[in-house]
Formats: sequence, C-alpha cells, structure tokens
Amino acid sequence: MAKLKTLLKNIAAILVGIVIGSLVNMELINMSSSIIAPPKGAIVTTVEGLKASMHLFHPKHFLFPFLAHALGTLVGAILSAVIAPIDFKKRAAYIIGIVFLIGGITNVLMLPSPIWFTLVDLFGAYIPMSYIAYRIVVKK
Repeated sequence: MAKLKTLLKNIAAILVGIVIGSLVNMELINMSSSIIAPPKGAIVTTVEGLKASMHLFHPKHFLFPFLAHALGTLVGAILSAVIAPIDFKKRAAYIIGIVFLIGGITNVLMLPSPIWFTLVDLFGAYIPMSYIAYRIVVKK
C-alpha cells in the first residue's frame, strides 16, 4: 500500500507540474502581444498566420516566447519537486523539463523560428530551468 501511495504521489507531482507550468506558459504567451506589439501585418492568432509572418519578427518579439517556455518549465518543475517525495524530487523536476522540451521541439517543427532562437530556447529554457528548480527546492 505504501508503494501505491508513493506512486500516486509521484504521478500527481508530475501532472501538477505539467498543468500549472503549461498555464504559466500560456498566460505569458497570451499577454505578450499587449506588452510587445506584434509587427505590423503579422497574424499571431493562428499557427498558419505566424508561419506566414515569421519573417516580420525582430529579436524583441522572441522575448516572451522564451520567457514563457523558461518560466513555465521553472514553475512546473518547482511544483513537481515540492510535491514529490524526497527520493523523487530530482527526477520529477527533470521529467517536467523533458516534457516541456518535447513540447519545445514540437513547437520548432510546427513553427520554424530563427536558428538563434531555436538554439537559445531548446538549450536554455527547459533542462537548465529544471536543474534550477531542483536546486531551489532542495536549497543545495
């Protein structure tokens, strides 16, 4: 019975991390255009519109997507590590990073972005944020 309880707690930790991290990500994306206006002529409400107008974007337009990916991962990994039992905290944080990294890779495949952003996003927003989240939680 103790193993089942631990397993359920581990699953709950991961699910909470994914859901709350995704909500943080989506909220930052949703508010981004009210803080940094999209380029004139850009359609940012559909994937097709974004694909067609990606050439109009400047580096400043990639700030909020990066922040959304990084902070969504960070918050999700922190929550997951906080909820998880002591022997699963590190794995929980990294599982969140891997799940969000898979989402980031999927996003890059669906919505091509400049190579500099792809590299910064994929190598800076997911696994490093999971590591930072774990370190915050265990305070080592």
